[in-house]
Amino acid sequence: MSAPPALQIREANAHLAAVHRRAAELEARLDAAERTVHAQAERLARHDQLLRAALDELGRVKDREITTLREQLLTSEATVCSLQATVHQRDELIRQLQPRAELLQDICRRRLPLARLLAALAEAERLGPLPSSDPNHPLPGGPGPPLANSTGEEGDREQPQPAVFGTTV
Repeated sequence: MSAPPALQIREANAHLAAVHRRAAELEARLDAAERTVHAQAERLARHDQLLRAALDELGRVKDREITTLREQLLTSEATVCSLQATVHQRDELIRQLQPRAELLQDICRRRLPLARLLAALAEAERLGPLPSSDPNHPLPGGPGPPLANSTGEEGDREQPQPAVFGTTV
């Protein structure tokens, strides 16, 4: 076996040096890529922790809000029950007062005609009885028999008296 020519050795050495440089370059790039991946993994892990903490806090806030809303719901339901009971009581009171209200409305409708009737009866009493020759009806200004409805005595009931205008309301 003979020794390779110097040119081949130089070319082989140059090739080995190029391969070695390329390997070193690739290793450097690999190290940089590994550092980048490691840094990204750490950032992702921190971000994941932050997101988990935020999610946990959000869950706690949600649970507190649900508790508050449940308490408000219970309070509102109690208020509704109380108001319904009050409405029921008032409906019952209205039902009891309705006949009286109808009676008062009827009285109010009849008030003016009743007032007119009372005024007419008062005027009739003011005018007194008509003059006549009947001894039971003396002339105005003189004494006359008591009116049947003007006294409340028992003695008046023995003899019926002629009725003259009177008010017995």
